[in-house]
Amino acid sequence: MDVILIAAVTQDGFIARHKSETVTWSKDLHLFKEQTMGFPVIMGSNTFNCIQKALTGRDIIVVHRNDNPGEILKNLNSEKCFIAGGGKTNARFFDYLTHAYLTPHPLIFGEGIPLFSDSVKEMELVLEKKIPVLPDAGIDQYQYKIK
Repeated sequence: MDVILIAAVTQDGFIARHKSETVTWSKDLHLFKEQTMGFPVIMGSNTFNCIQKALTGRDIIVVHRNDNPGEILKNLNSEKCFIAGGGKTNARFFDYLTHAYLTPHPLIFGEGIPLFSDSVKEMELVLEKKIPVLPDAGIDQYQYKIK
């Protein structure tokens, strides 16, 4: 099964300003909806509370600190699933990731919730595809396979 990290990030690597932010700055929500439709989406409770209205039509799995990522993935019956944050959830599923779909935005927060809130090892990415999101604004999604 493909386990795909999907995230909009600022140029300095943040996915939100704070844990209860309803993200309005991301310009790729339409692409997120299209790509995740019909597949399980895994996220932490803070992320779920912030974006739950945008998630109809998907099997949403809200994970908590004591949940075992390997067991959660083992129980899925799907060709792929998406990990959609926050930073702690992304870090907890890090070792299982097969792909990363990242959309850098032309913003710098200076501080906030990083893509990975806990330490992770180095990851080598191989670009598979670049999808234009807002070409005039220089916003593209980069789809990577993880080596």
